[in-house]
Amino acid sequence: MKKLIISSLAACLMAGCGIYKPYSRPEVETDGLYRDIPAEDTVTLASLSWRELFTDPQLQTLIETGLEQNTDLRIARLRVEEAEAVLQNARLSYLPSVLLTPEGGVSRHDGTTAKNYNLGASASWEIDIFGKVTNAKRGARAALEGSRAYEQAVQTQLVATVANSYYTLLMLDRQLTIQNRTLATWEQSVKVLEALKRAGKSNDAAVLQAQANRMALESSVLALRQSIHETENALSALLALPAGAIERGTLDGQQFPEELSVGVPLQLLSNRPDVRQAEYSLAQAFYATNAARAAFYPNLTLSGALGWTNNGGGVVLNPGKWLLGAIGSLTQPLFNRGTNRANLKIAKVQQEEATLLFRQSLLDAGKEVNDALTAWQTARQRVAINGSQIATLRKAVRKTELLMRHSPTTYLEVLTAQQSLLAAELAEAQDRFDEIQGVIDLYHALGGGL
Repeated sequence: MKKLIISSLAACLMAGCGIYKPYSRPEVETDGLYRDIPAEDTVTLASLSWRELFTDPQLQTLIETGLEQNTDLRIARLRVEEAEAVLQNARLSYLPSVLLTPEGGVSRHDGTTAKNYNLGASASWEIDIFGKVTNAKRGARAALEGSRAYEQAVQTQLVATVANSYYTLLMLDRQLTIQNRTLATWEQSVKVLEALKRAGKSNDAAVLQAQANRMALESSVLALRQSIHETENALSALLALPAGAIERGTLDGQQFPEELSVGVPLQLLSNRPDVRQAEYSLAQAFYATNAARAAFYPNLTLSGALGWTNNGGGVVLNPGKWLLGAIGSLTQPLFNRGTNRANLKIAKVQQEEATLLFRQSLLDAGKEVNDALTAWQTARQRVAINGSQIATLRKAVRKTELLMRHSPTTYLEVLTAQQSLLAAELAEAQDRFDEIQGVIDLYHALGGGL
């Protein structure tokens, strides 16, 4: 019998050696992941910490507050602690389980009372011959690393969102300043037109048109103030703070690198936390498949008992004696209504799904890098064009105003020039924000430094 058990175990070990195989990354293609980016570019923006990239002191204070108080990030950290506990439990699965089993009883027969007791302990130990416990532990470790990657993903997203909200406020402040300055100019234009009307050089229609134009701008100023308050409230909620004003600098005072590097595509595998999380999910599915295979092999369990008892085969002995016992059991599944086969098939399908999601996550990351870099480059070009356009339009406004006062030029020409200048200045503020947002998006797309 002993030889039969040993030979059975040896055969099963040879057949099931694959269930001990550790996870290895599937082949992924990274060539061509970036468009129009030199392959020799080995430096990446993600190597910078957020403090090096976002140097505004007030923004840094806001980010630090968010990292300490943001609800989503705190939940992500709790999930890491939960995964650590699961891994610790998986590690302890290698140890035997020990139970203390004291028992006592009283019986009476033919006027005689008998008291018996059993002060004992039992232990059982499942020997991990076929990797069930090992794969569970490896899967738990992959889940832990996935939780850590998720925490970093939440943190990187938080930094990017706080920065984006902060610079949105700076853009809105800039646009509000432009509109207030323009409003003052248009109020002066209304006064000029009223004076020209009294002098017989203008008419009611021009004055009314100028007044309507000014009122439309006043309405835009109110809408901007509302957007500023709403953005402040949203940022406060993100920081887990009561709604309130946000201390901030100015859009013109922001400094960023003149050149942005994205690194080689392969770096996304280690930099992007969501890509790492997808890969750890794949590793977890891989070990789940191994565990499903291990269910086809026998379980070997050793158990034993040790105690002190006065119940010796139904006879009460005083004093008691030691009780010793040990047993080994080998359980080989033969027919389980197809459950093990179905579980293995499910595990394989889930592993294939995880593989596809991992590869797609890398493609999505490459797309985000390309989009962010294109947006940044385009915004920089628009900022340069807008600067020249604004200078030209300011000259046009000055000349049309002079012509209106000293020639038959109508107010319509002045109004057109002023509106074009306002639109160009607002667009410049938006393009400057888009340029900064391109930096933020690229920082996030590359995985973001912590």
